[in-house]
Amino acid sequence: MSNRVTQNMLNQNFLFNLNKTNQSMEKYQNQFATGKLINKPSDDPVLAVRSMYYRSSLNDIGQYKKNADDGLSWLNASDDALGEVNSVLQRVRELTVEGLNGTNDKSALDAITAEINQLKEHLGEIANTQMAGRYIFAGTDVKNPPYQKDTGDFKGNSESLEVSLGQTNSVQINVSGQDIFNNPKIGSIFSVLTNIADGLSGADGSGSDDYLSQLDAQIDNVLEQRAELGARMNRMELSVSRIDDLELSTTTLLSNTEDADLSKVIIDLKSQENVQRAALAVGARIIQPSLVDFLR
Repeated sequence: MSNRVTQNMLNQNFLFNLNKTNQSMEKYQNQFATGKLINKPSDDPVLAVRSMYYRSSLNDIGQYKKNADDGLSWLNASDDALGEVNSVLQRVRELTVEGLNGTNDKSALDAITAEINQLKEHLGEIANTQMAGRYIFAGTDVKNPPYQKDTGDFKGNSESLEVSLGQTNSVQINVSGQDIFNNPKIGSIFSVLTNIADGLSGADGSGSDDYLSQLDAQIDNVLEQRAELGARMNRMELSVSRIDDLELSTTTLLSNTEDADLSKVIIDLKSQENVQRAALAVGARIIQPSLVDFLR
């Protein structure tokens, strides 16, 4: 037994289908206006979740890039400081060799001693190098100056500072000031300079020959620490390149997930407009004329 189709049912079905067509047109109009496939989670829950994941990943990548930039700045500052330390030690060595040649009078030795003492003070300034208000050779105690000028002691700790460049990738960015200025194997660099100055202040400069070899050991140590620092700088630069590549690929995935193909959107929108026009034309025939229409 077939059901009877009433005029009211025809009208309701027509309005229902017309409303669906209007909703489709609204969706394509929003996609065209925003350039996005998804404007709210209900548009496509699966794509919405995927888009949120990619955006979260990009936020993490952005933080890793900031960490890498800070780390490279810290490493570059440390490398520059170590280069200056090496220059100071080389100059002290020149002065020491000059003071030991046995042809200097007391005034010349006093001048050499005075310059070495000035270089020692400059070395203390290098030990207290700051970047953005933080002491780069102080270990983790970055708020307090590691070199105490009044006592000539180096108080920085040997703890490492690391930056995160990924979920499982961390790089140490600092050089231990203790390894440079107060190395447990070769002694304090400041003590070596003090002993050299004291030895040269004697009448003939005797007593400084042993300290010349100690000075060479300090120079070799600085070069070794600088070489290790250079290796970390290379690793940091490789990590930066990897992060840039990861950012590009993640951005591409995000674009593929949520960006609309505007040419396809225009075609779909035009198709829905044609469907709407056809539906309205058919609806005009389905809806029966009223008595008022016959009285015109």
